[in-house]
Amino acid sequence: MIQITLPDGSLREYDQPLSVHEVAASIGPGLANAAVAGRVDGVLVDCEYMIRANARVSIVTAREPDGLEILRRSCSLMLAMAVRQLHAHAQWQTGSALGDGFYCEFSVERPLMATDLPQIAARMQSLAATNHSIRRLTDVPSCGGPSLYRLGNNEYLTTGPHVPTTKVLQAFALDHISGTLQQRIYGTCWSSHQELQQWQRPPQVMVVCMDDRQAGYAHSVTEHLRRGGVRALADLRNEKVRHKIRHHSQTVPYLLVVGEQEKAGGFVSVRSRSGEDFGRMKIEAVCNWLGQPEV
Repeated sequence: MIQITLPDGSLREYDQPLSVHEVAASIGPGLANAAVAGRVDGVLVDCEYMIRANARVSIVTAREPDGLEILRRSCSLMLAMAVRQLHAHAQWQTGSALGDGFYCEFSVERPLMATDLPQIAARMQSLAATNHSIRRLTDVPSCGGPSLYRLGNNEYLTTGPHVPTTKVLQAFALDHISGTLQQRIYGTCWSSHQELQQWQRPPQVMVVCMDDRQAGYAHSVTEHLRRGGVRALADLRNEKVRHKIRHHSQTVPYLLVVGEQEKAGGFVSVRSRSGEDFGRMKIEAVCNWLGQPEV
């Protein structure tokens, strides 16, 4: 007999090993359909992970931060599959969730262009509708390290968990491609089209990081600003900061630049679209200055 303790403290008993998805289904079909992963004794695992002993189990959906990150990580794999189907010369290198979205990196014989993105996005929509499975090729949790996953006819060494099927990867958009022979495609993914449309609203603030080392801090600043009522986005692309500032200064009222000093000190450097420099400010001060209720 296997005893499963749920987050509310209730206890369920099962007479044989079962997967995380089967636990969700035993609670209700709605939860089973919404599940993107599970936590077994605090460890994030795939939905098909088999529970063979007494454990504390919770079901992860795309409505929570961990689930949303899993959604984006899996959308990166779907992007890789679409690109490989359309451009056989493109060799997948890596991909992951990144802030509000995801990226995929390829080595290519000839550069892909921004004009290729609509076709790639259309192929991704087709893959989502076809509902391909994403399966881990071992039943042992990797404790944060990469594992081998299969999507379609290809295998990817990537950090999991991943969503069980592509059907949940409907609300996404591709927005940028950079590089030449080593290229990155960037996109965003949300749990619903409503959330995607909300994200696509013009921001009041753009948080710009100097390089990849500040990506995590820049994303946390963005989340802090949102909680304070500021419509904020972060540009975490691996591009020169001058290019990012020049690009966003045409449309976004305020830019918050973060480098290693800002990260270490817990503040941001603030400038306006017109070029006015407000100096360094604590994040809470920026929230108090710019925060306003969403309309």
